[in-house]
Order: sequence, then C-alpha cells, then structure tokens
Amino acid sequence: MLSRAARPALRAGAAAIPARTANAAGYATLREIEGRLKSIRNIEKITKTMKIVASTKLTRAQRAMSDAGKYGKASNEVYESAETKPLEGEDKKTLYIVCSSDKGLCGGVHSGLSRYIRRTLGPGKPAAELVVIGEKARAQLTRTNGQDIVLSFAGVGRDVPTFSDAQAIADQVVQLPNEYSDIKILYNKFINATAYEPTIIEAYSEDAITASPNFSAFEVDEELISNMREYGLANSLYWALAEGHACEISARRNAMDNASKNAGEMINKYQILFNRTRQAVITGELVEIITGATASEDM
Repeated sequence: MLSRAARPALRAGAAAIPARTANAAGYATLREIEGRLKSIRNIEKITKTMKIVASTKLTRAQRAMSDAGKYGKASNEVYESAETKPLEGEDKKTLYIVCSSDKGLCGGVHSGLSRYIRRTLGPGKPAAELVVIGEKARAQLTRTNGQDIVLSFAGVGRDVPTFSDAQAIADQVVQLPNEYSDIKILYNKFINATAYEPTIIEAYSEDAITASPNFSAFEVDEELISNMREYGLANSLYWALAEGHACEISARRNAMDNASKNAGEMINKYQILFNRTRQAVITGELVEIITGATASEDM
C-alpha cells in the first residue's frame, strides 16, 4: 500500500509522461517544418538566379531575333512578288518542321507546338511528315505522332541560334528522299515579353518556285533554283529558330518569376506554422514545469 503522501507525486509523474511525448512530437514537427523552410528558401534562391540569368539573355535574344527577321522577311518578299503558292492536286505529303529546343522550365512553349501538330495531323487530316528540332517537342510528339517523324535534331537552344545552325538543318532536310508539295515551318511567334503564339512560315519546293507566275521576272537560271530554294529554307529556319529562342527565354523568365513568388508565399505560410508550433511547444513545457512545481509543493 502506498502512503497518502506518495500518491500526489505518482499522479504528477503519470501526468508528465504524455506531456513529454507530446513535446517530443512537437520538437519533431518543428524540425520537419524547419527542414521544409530551408528547402523552399534554397529553391527560391535558384529560381531568382534563373530569372536574373534569363533577363540578361533576353536582350541578346531579342537582338538576334531582330537580325534574323531580316533574312526570313527577305525570302518571303521574293516569294510574295513571284506569287509562289503550294502545288495542289498532287499526291505528295506536306512536311512540317517543328522548331523547339532541348531545354525546359519555360512554361508551355514546347507543349503549344505539340498541341498544334496534334490538331493538324489528327484523324481525318491530310497525311504529313515531321522534322522535329529539339528534344522537348520530339519527346512529346513521339507518343502520338512517332510514325510521322522522319528526322530530328538535338543540341538546339543551348545558345542563340546562328545561320550556320539553320544552314546545317536545311541541308539535311533537302536531302530527305521524299518529295513534298510544300514545307511548313512551325515556330513560336514573339508578340511581347509575356505572349507568344504558334505560327507557320511557308517554304516551297523547287516545282512550286518554278511554277510561280512572276518568277521569270527575277531571271534566275534553272541550275540555281535548287540553291535558291535551300538558301530560302535556311533563311526561314534561321528566323524561326531565333524568334522561338526569344520566346523561350522570355517564357523562362516569367516562369521563374512566378516560381519565386510561389516560393515566397510558401515560406510565409510555413514561417507562421513554425512560430505557432514553437509557441505551442513552449506553452506545453511551461505547463509541465508548473505542474511539477505544484506537485512538489503538495508533497
């Protein structure tokens, strides 16, 4: 039998056990919240740095886009003056060249191009083949239009595109064994720093150029038409790649800006949760101390 003097101390000890367990759980929760806060702060630093880098690259990309536009627009003016149009009534396919890149973290730049191709080459649509520039669009289109891809290029988008890159791609496209009624270059058109849209640039075959109503006014030798066609394709590709690169950099800057804002909101929420949890733990410790002191006085 326990004496009456020992019973209050026993009750105080039994009451302190769950209190210590609760405090241990509280301390574990604090460590977990503190770890999450540290991770989110590190992510915020990364996204802010990527935003600064993208902002720095955007000016250079816009300058390259402006320079490349002169090449593409010059070729388009020639075709418009010659009234060049795709050949109709032939059993030839259309070739789509999708200008994407290898890098991500830039919003819906690549998925917008893939959706455009899926809508264009869906069931009941005319047959076409694809040349995909960039690993991102190739990975997306392989799942739905893998049988239509005849050529793909990697290593694109690491830096500002050059005319040499466009010329190398055009050389490979011209060497494809199939003949096409027309070639359509799909790229993201730069509208402003926050908007872009998938757009088509027409590139024509040799037969279409030769059949142009006003092409004879340019007095081009027949032996040079193939070179003219390849050069015009390279000009259009250079324009599309440069403008698509500017859209990608702009979209990445906006995406990193949004990610930084979201990280800041999460940090504020977790900081409030951390403060409340710490206050609850401190309150529990004070209650335990006061309970122990009261039990000691009763003894």
